[in-house]
Amino acid sequence: MACCRAGATAKNIPLYQHIAQLMENSSPLSLPIACFNVINGGVHAGNELDIQEFMIVPQFERFSKNLQSASEIYHQLKEIIKEKYIDLAINVGDEGGFAPPVRVPEQALKLILEAAQNLGYKNKMKIILDIAASQFYVNGQYKLRIGVFTRQGLIRYYSDLIEKYPILGLEDPFAEDDWEGWKKLKVKSQKSKVLIIGDDLLATNSYRMKEAYTKKACNGLILKPNQIGTVSETLEAAKLAKSYKWKIIASHRSR
Repeated sequence: MACCRAGATAKNIPLYQHIAQLMENSSPLSLPIACFNVINGGVHAGNELDIQEFMIVPQFERFSKNLQSASEIYHQLKEIIKEKYIDLAINVGDEGGFAPPVRVPEQALKLILEAAQNLGYKNKMKIILDIAASQFYVNGQYKLRIGVFTRQGLIRYYSDLIEKYPILGLEDPFAEDDWEGWKKLKVKSQKSKVLIIGDDLLATNSYRMKEAYTKKACNGLILKPNQIGTVSETLEAAKLAKSYKWKIIASHRSR
């Protein structure tokens, strides 16, 4: 990263512009569509939610409006959780999202939708779930607090969530080596156009990405320089994802 910053300084251009040049990107530069982490579970919180992150993705055209609406939803969510539970329920998890004392994912989703509805944003917001399924994959089964699922059972559960809630994407919905689960879910989700996103699955690693592409396991990449180790390898992964026409989500833990 230090070399990358030095390159930008030597050219007397901003870092993002230098990175765009390294990527050989000639397209007009624009701000990203931001994802905001509002509820935490799994290993990122001390509650009973198995799903690790509930992220909102506002759907306005301007970044400033997306940021504003996300901030408003976050603070509205705080008030709802505080009213429904107790003051301690507004403690936050490792990633900054609230960690309410709920165990059923649908309860968390309803809290988010209530906050958005109160502000008039319900139809202008999507949700990405970071399942982090490797955390509860044991001996070929997915052992959640709400029940034990087979691969096929988990696909049915995800399909039900997609049907009932404004789900934009599922991150790590299966264990990183459960290729069959990934493939089947991707086929199942094609009609709904929900993103199937790899983080633990891909590890920003070009070799894993090539395998995932060959097996048609996903269509989105979590990009983490700190996961693969170098800026060069990160850019290689980004180029590969673009060639696959995958969506690229730069992790907030990429610093």
